[in-house]
Amino acid sequence: MKTLKSIGAVLAGLAAVFVLSGATDALLEGTGIMKQPFADNGTGFILLVVLYRQLYVAIGAYITAALAPDKPMKHAMILAGVGFVLGIVGAIVMWHIPPHWYPVSLVVLGWPSAWIGGWLRSRKKVAL
Repeated sequence: MKTLKSIGAVLAGLAAVFVLSGATDALLEGTGIMKQPFADNGTGFILLVVLYRQLYVAIGAYITAALAPDKPMKHAMILAGVGFVLGIVGAIVMWHIPPHWYPVSLVVLGWPSAWIGGWLRSRKKVAL
């Protein structure tokens, strides 16, 4: 049962990251703020995308840590590892789309963002 709760905690955090990122992207694209192809956006805007995605990773790690049956930081770092692998796969698959620093930044910044989310949750003494 504990293993299922651990898997569920990581999947919940991952789902939160995907839903938040996808909804924000859809909103920005739908309003015409985010241009397609992605490379047509300015560097400042792409940095904003990196920023909100890292915020969502921190939120996902917070959720994962909150739902973890024990060892919240360990669960947050497992989420970071899953995100790292998915990020590398995404970077390889989408490498033909510039700028190349964008997917690399997501892969590199995911670890500290997940750590921050897990750390913030592990500081709380009250369970959800």
